[in-house]
Amino acid sequence: MATDKADKPPTVIKKYANRRLYHTGTSTYVTLEDLGEMLRAGEDFVVYDAKSGEDITRSVLTQIIFEQESKGQNLLPVAFLRQLIRFYGDSLQALIPSYLEFSMENLSREQQKLREQMAKAFGPSAFHAVEEQVRTNMAFFTEAMRMFSPFAPKSGGQPKPDAADDEPAANDLEGLKRQMAEMQAKLEALSKK
Repeated sequence: MATDKADKPPTVIKKYANRRLYHTGTSTYVTLEDLGEMLRAGEDFVVYDAKSGEDITRSVLTQIIFEQESKGQNLLPVAFLRQLIRFYGDSLQALIPSYLEFSMENLSREQQKLREQMAKAFGPSAFHAVEEQVRTNMAFFTEAMRMFSPFAPKSGGQPKPDAADDEPAANDLEGLKRQMAEMQAKLEALSKK
């Protein structure tokens, strides 16, 4: 059945000027909450502006996240949001989407293992399994962020605000090329695990 979902094209949703969302598959109007439920059920969709035909899926997905966060279902830590905003306009901005996609795929794979562990150990040891998984994921995330932050200290601390300004400009390009090659090798090694 999983292959059916993977082969099935995404549902088309049209957004009209009155902000109403129209599900073309069921010929009904839907809400952002309905779209969130569709995603949780494993159904993908694309959203097009009904007038211009422009793909506005990204902004609708962002709206769904905003609604969930405003309801108190806080999934995104403030520190993560701040760091994400800092990457806009940064020279590494182009790398962030593929890194986040890779990280979410890894987390999804690990999520299934965690569920299996909790099912086997439902009880006091379940908390230990969750705690251990969080540590593993944080170590992975920290290492990956260190790879994407070329001027960060190797100790894992936060970079100084003006650390990039102290580096000679001539060495930046060569250093970034070397670090990109190292990151690629590390990502390939991590993806094989």
